[in-house]
Amino acid sequence: MWQRSTTCRVSLCAGLNIPAFACGSFASAGATMNGQNCCKDGHNCGPTRNLAANHNPVAAAVTSHRHQIVGKNRGEESLNKSGRAFSSTAPQINNKTYLWARYNEMKRLVHDLIPPGVCNLLNPSTIYANNEVNLEEVDIYGFDYDYTLALYSSALDEMIYNKAREFLVQTHAFYYHLFQGPKMKQFMDVFSIPEMTLLAAANDYFISNDIKRFFFVCDAIGMVHIKGYMYKWIMQDLEKYILRGDETYAVLHRLASHGKKLFLITNSPFSFVDKGMKYMVGKEWRDFFDVVIVQADKPHFFNDCLKPFRRLDSNGDLQWDRIKSLDKGQIYKQGNLVDFLKLTGWRGSKVFYFGDHLYSDLADLMLRHGWRTGAIVPELEVETKVVNTEQYAQSLTWLQALTGLLERMQMYREPESKEVLQEWLKEREELRAVTKNLFNPHFGSIFRTCHNPTYFSRRLCRFSDLYMASISCLLNYDLSYTFYPRRTPLQHEAPLWMDQLCTGCMKTPFLEEMAHIR
Repeated sequence: MWQRSTTCRVSLCAGLNIPAFACGSFASAGATMNGQNCCKDGHNCGPTRNLAANHNPVAAAVTSHRHQIVGKNRGEESLNKSGRAFSSTAPQINNKTYLWARYNEMKRLVHDLIPPGVCNLLNPSTIYANNEVNLEEVDIYGFDYDYTLALYSSALDEMIYNKAREFLVQTHAFYYHLFQGPKMKQFMDVFSIPEMTLLAAANDYFISNDIKRFFFVCDAIGMVHIKGYMYKWIMQDLEKYILRGDETYAVLHRLASHGKKLFLITNSPFSFVDKGMKYMVGKEWRDFFDVVIVQADKPHFFNDCLKPFRRLDSNGDLQWDRIKSLDKGQIYKQGNLVDFLKLTGWRGSKVFYFGDHLYSDLADLMLRHGWRTGAIVPELEVETKVVNTEQYAQSLTWLQALTGLLERMQMYREPESKEVLQEWLKEREELRAVTKNLFNPHFGSIFRTCHNPTYFSRRLCRFSDLYMASISCLLNYDLSYTFYPRRTPLQHEAPLWMDQLCTGCMKTPFLEEMAHIR
């Protein structure tokens, strides 16, 4: 039995490319292998050692290194009895060569770990969960209008951009003219202002305060809505600007046919909503909704109770009678959430509201009133297509692997090794730029900046239970479906849960090998 056990261990070491000297028990007793004595009574164990060395050249170099033992005769006797013959001529591995060997090995591993077809795992019509939601518990569905019930084409984005730019130029024309050539010189002479002082003021206005410029842009975009330009463009050409109206009809019809109550709360005027809904849903669109509220003035609708509800007649004219109930078939203007809750009794998690704006639509409803919230993020569809490309999968996986390699190899600090690490750092920055540009060359992904989630992404997780590219994604799920959020590993946790292998995640066939990539 002893001979069988030892023989098996010797064979195992040889098969796994483990040097014979690493198996310490072989020197203590004897065994036969292929008719040869193995370290028994001082006989040599050449076949075992040579077998390991032949399978592993590095092991051969290491085993040739002489093991020094204190004591002259006793040391020589020990070496002879153990059968270990070592040499001091082992080749020294250059650190630079070693680093590049690890680099190439890791690159091969990354390439092998990405299975065929992995780039088609994400479905653009998927609904993603930040919290557990059981649709069977939801009785009432509410919707915003713009970018929720009505999705708009990119042609509208271009129109809004151009008009907002006009507003910016008109509003700040004084500053544009002030800091140009002769006018700046004249201004300096009249008021005796030094050139550097004026240039510093210009720099402060246009460059140093990023926050200020951000609000200028936001105000300009807001003016496109307030002045009614967007409404006018869309109403002039509904077919050009409104997308997938048939899917909006399908969602509303499905919910209503299952006995769900529906309501609409939008900041847009009734004439605009009415024309768009007739185009998408039909002339009897109001039959789907139990309550319709226009020009609600969100987010103030949700967080104050100053404005009462007013009713609009069939011509859209404002009526001044006191509102004691919110009736189906009627159109209401302004109002507030406190009165809405009193008049409807729709409270808590049985109410699900969908909107595209995290603050104007969702934040107060989730944090203060306990409604379920769904965020509509049209950009999600485009980003999903990018994530599904082979270039993104390869670039991101190698970026993670290279980052891990840099972290583990940073203790090599002699000049040659530092040169290698600097090359890796440069490649890492290039990979970051590549992955960013795949989404948008100016801003990158709206969900992630390098390895960190963006501010938008963090707020999305905080203020929405579910998020999706459009409300039509609801058509892919049964109305009794339960959404479960994936457990996202924290920095000190390993991604060992099985739910990481499904619902859109890249499969990891070898967790041990993937640990090197992380």
